[in-house]
Amino acid sequence: VKGAEPDVMFDNAIASLGGMEKFVPRGSKVLVKPNIGWDVPPDRAGNTHPRLVARIIEQCLNAGAKEVSVFDHTCDQWTRCYQNSGIERAVKDAGGRIVSGDSEGYYQTVAVPKGKRLTETKVHELLLDADVFINVPVLKHHSSSMLTIGMKNLMGVVWDRWYWHRSDLHQCIADFASYRKPTLTVVDAYNVMKQNGPRGVSVGDVVPMKSQIVSTDFVAADAAAAKLFGAEPSDIRHIQLAAEMNLGRMDLSTLSINRIKL
Repeated sequence: VKGAEPDVMFDNAIASLGGMEKFVPRGSKVLVKPNIGWDVPPDRAGNTHPRLVARIIEQCLNAGAKEVSVFDHTCDQWTRCYQNSGIERAVKDAGGRIVSGDSEGYYQTVAVPKGKRLTETKVHELLLDADVFINVPVLKHHSSSMLTIGMKNLMGVVWDRWYWHRSDLHQCIADFASYRKPTLTVVDAYNVMKQNGPRGVSVGDVVPMKSQIVSTDFVAADAAAAKLFGAEPSDIRHIQLAAEMNLGRMDLSTLSINRIKL
């Protein structure tokens, strides 16, 4: 979807997929996982756009969700990230529940049966308890993984991220992607950080793209977002690895893609 505000783009995208009711059963517990990793305001594009997060929560509640929870295991100080990203206020205003990811007590050890380098990890209890999991990354440059999109955003649901950085980051990203696939991946490409990621230095790092990608296949979503950024999906090693592990489709030419311009 291209050419409108984040909430309007999502309304059109989810309608084209059959409506949120198709993905959120009545009475279900929903986890919405944006990127809230950095203590920067929305115009810096270090985090997911708060208007998109709010609209997803509203759509879930309108579909009959019992509760919608939001959290991230942040990189900067978590209360400042939640506040200054605008996401905490947006979540509360939309009727969602925002939860800390900052205490190890929230995390439980799980096995990653298909993992090659990552065979177990501690995962936040909200993911373990969720009936529906909606992954809402922001598309941006990343100094360690080239790009951070949907699969990379899942690092925010685990406790020990540094093991991933020490132990073949790209393989660990692909390994954890095999643990639980999101019900939906919604890539925020409204404003895109093209350099100095993942935190950025200034608004000079940001290019307005007014775009959004929504898919049930998070490998395909990451591949499409990579192309939007100007990269080849096969050059982003964790996307290539995830495709080789049959976690999703990297070859977009084989997919039916609905392109909406507003």
